[in-house]
Amino acid sequence: MLQLIQIDEFSSTPKYRQLANAIIEGIQQGKIKKGELLPSINEVSFEHYMARITVEKGYNYLKQQGIIDSIRGKGFYIKVEEVPRNLRIFLLFNKLSVHKKIIYDAFVKAIGDQGSVDFYIYNNDFNLFKKIVDSRDRDYTHMVLIPHFVEGEEMAVDLINSLPKEKLILLDKLLPGIQGKFGAVYEDFEHDIYQSLQQAKESVAAYQQIRLVFPAQSYYPKEIVQGFINFCRDYAFEYDVVESVNEVILCAGQVYITVMEDDLLLLLERIRNESLQLGKEIGIISYNETPIKRLLFEGIATISTDFEMLGRKAAELVLSNERNKWPNPFVFISRASL
Repeated sequence: MLQLIQIDEFSSTPKYRQLANAIIEGIQQGKIKKGELLPSINEVSFEHYMARITVEKGYNYLKQQGIIDSIRGKGFYIKVEEVPRNLRIFLLFNKLSVHKKIIYDAFVKAIGDQGSVDFYIYNNDFNLFKKIVDSRDRDYTHMVLIPHFVEGEEMAVDLINSLPKEKLILLDKLLPGIQGKFGAVYEDFEHDIYQSLQQAKESVAAYQQIRLVFPAQSYYPKEIVQGFINFCRDYAFEYDVVESVNEVILCAGQVYITVMEDDLLLLLERIRNESLQLGKEIGIISYNETPIKRLLFEGIATISTDFEMLGRKAAELVLSNERNKWPNPFVFISRASL
């Protein structure tokens, strides 16, 4: 039974859940029978280099689910003959961030006890993405991927096209070139920034120039830049696209749109140090809503998709086993920074 327990060091799924999932899968495959004793907490801890408290947490989770029980002096044993085959979900995110956590929490909450989730992160690196996808060793019912890359997008398209489409759900970005019928919950980046700036048009009109801060080496889709340019041209706004906050001279009458959190913080610091009045002399719109932006400098205006809905809709596609494609809504949230 110790050999059936596999702990994946690449996975961001907590180890106690990996332990529990391995035992559940062993029961489902008929490799672990009712009445069998589980390895002791010490044995699992020693064999798989896990803290005793982690193993204990995994066993307690199985006990709460009614799958195992314990006898004082003997240990834990399998209580059931079978466990229903729940959904097994491979969830692969490009990075960890505040808004990605919102997506993850909403997704896992909506899945609930109807499935197990193996969670991985590839840090926008195609090579790591490929390694994680190629090394998966479970028969997943669904594969939910967020496909954002700094480099290697064409190779990612080829790799994703090799995956079974009946299991595939793309999340956040509808990657061009993916063939077949698959599920998706996505942002339409060019359209979304355009219509969000339309909502902000009256506030932005108080400034003479709009500047988009968009780093050259960024995983953010280039469609954001095109949507921004289209809006400025259609509504006759003076505009500029810059790669860094460090390369600009701040002047009254400018409004900045930042996509990266680092640029937002640097811009706020420069505004304070140069004694400019935020929301009066200079404006800021930040890409992607997070809770802290409600409080920073009495509130930072944002343009953002609904991340909770993004995670919840992806879970709905999994639970319904549908292969629909849903654009996720995008809104402008007005605050004091504009």
